[in-house]
Amino acid sequence: MRTKSVGKKKINVVTLGCSKNVYDSEVLMSQLKANGKEVVHEDRGDIVVINTCGFIDNAKEESINTILDYVDAKNRGEVEKVFVTGCLSERYKPDLIKEIPDVDQYFGTRDLPILLKHLGADYKHELVGERLTTTPKHYAYLKISEGCDRPCSFCAIPLMRGGHVSTPIEKLVNEAAKLAKKGTKELILIAQDLTYYGLDIYKKRALGDLLKELVKVEGIEWIRLHYAFPSGFPEDVLDIIREEPKVCNYIDIPLQHINSDLLKSMKRGTTHEKTDALLAKFREKVPDMAIRTTLIVGYPGETEERFQELKDWVREQKFDRLGCFTYSHEENTTAYVLEDDIPQEVKEARVEEIMELQSQISWEKNQEKIGKTFKCVFDRKEGNYFIGRTEYDSPDVDNTVLVSAEDTYISIGEFADVKITSAEEFDLYGELV
Repeated sequence: MRTKSVGKKKINVVTLGCSKNVYDSEVLMSQLKANGKEVVHEDRGDIVVINTCGFIDNAKEESINTILDYVDAKNRGEVEKVFVTGCLSERYKPDLIKEIPDVDQYFGTRDLPILLKHLGADYKHELVGERLTTTPKHYAYLKISEGCDRPCSFCAIPLMRGGHVSTPIEKLVNEAAKLAKKGTKELILIAQDLTYYGLDIYKKRALGDLLKELVKVEGIEWIRLHYAFPSGFPEDVLDIIREEPKVCNYIDIPLQHINSDLLKSMKRGTTHEKTDALLAKFREKVPDMAIRTTLIVGYPGETEERFQELKDWVREQKFDRLGCFTYSHEENTTAYVLEDDIPQEVKEARVEEIMELQSQISWEKNQEKIGKTFKCVFDRKEGNYFIGRTEYDSPDVDNTVLVSAEDTYISIGEFADVKITSAEEFDLYGELV
C-alpha cells in the first residue's frame, strides 16, 4: 500500500491538440509549481492530467485513445489517478463519464480553479501571465484572446471555448516582458481569431495597437501572427508588419475554401472575389510577406467542379505555406444538418491532390531562395544538422533551414545569417555567413 503524501506526488500534464492547448497546459503547470507540486510535461507521473482536443474526428480519436491508454495504466497500478480536461471533455463530458467511467474526474475548458482543487492546489490570481513553458526557451505562444464569436458552420470551437474574450493589452505586455526575461526571443500570437481582438473591450479592432506595444518589449526580436480571420481584417496591421522589423513578414490566415457558394454555406462572411482582393492587398502592402493558409476539402456540396475551382485557385495564388484537411461532420454545428455527401476516400484523395500541388509550388519558391541570405533562428540539433527557421516559418508547421553541424557550431535559440546553397520541397540547406 502506498504511503506517499499528496504533496510529493508527481503530476504529469499531457497535451493534445493545438497551440492554444499548449498555452493552457503551461498555465496549469505554472499554478501547480507555485503550489509546491512536482510537475512534468509528457513524462512519468503518479497523477496524469490529459488536456484534450475535440476539434475534428482525428483529434477526438487521438484524445480518446490517450485517455484509454492512461486508464489502462491506472488499472495496472502504474498511475494513481487520471484527470481529463480541455475541449473534448468540455464538449462530451456526459458521454465520457458514461463510456470511460474509470477516469477520476472530467473538467471543461474553464474549470482551472476546480481542477487545481482536485490536485490539492489553490488558484493563485497573482500568477496571471505566468507560465511554465514547454516550448524551447527562445520562443513562446502568447494567447491574446479566448473563444470565438464567428458563426462558421463546420466549427465546434464556440461550443468548447465559448464566446470571444480579449485579454487587455497591458496584461499581454506584462506577460511578454516576463517571457523575455526568461530568454524568449520570439512571440507567436495565437487566438481562435486574431482579427477580432479588442472589439469586446476596446470597441474596435485593436490588434495593431497591441503590436505597437509588444514591439517595445526589450529582448523580443520576432513577433509572429497566427489564426487571423479574413472577414474584417484590420488593414492597419499590414502597415505595422511592413514597417516594424520585429513583426515577422508572415501571416497565418485560414481561408478554408474559395468557391463562393461553399463559403456562404460555411458562413465565412466572404466570397471568391473578396478573398482575392484581400490577398492582393496583403501583397501590395507587404510584398515580402509569407502567407500561410489552411483549406477544408469534402465539405457538403463540394462537387468536382467546385473542387477544381479550389485547385485552380491554389495554383494561381501560390501560397508560401498551406495545410489541407478533410471535412469532419461535427454534431451541434450548423453544417450538421447538411448531408455529408462526399465519401471519405474522395475527401482524402482531394487532400492528396492539393498537397501534391502545394509541394510543387513550395519547391519552386524554395529554388528562388538559393544564393540568398536569411536571418534564421535555430531551434534544435538533429543528427548532423542544426535546424533553423527564417522569419517566414513558424515552428512545427513550416519549412526548416538545415546547416551542417560537422564543421559549424550554432547555439540553440540564437540567430544567425545563413546563405542558402540548395533546396528541396520543404527544406532549405545553407551555410553560415
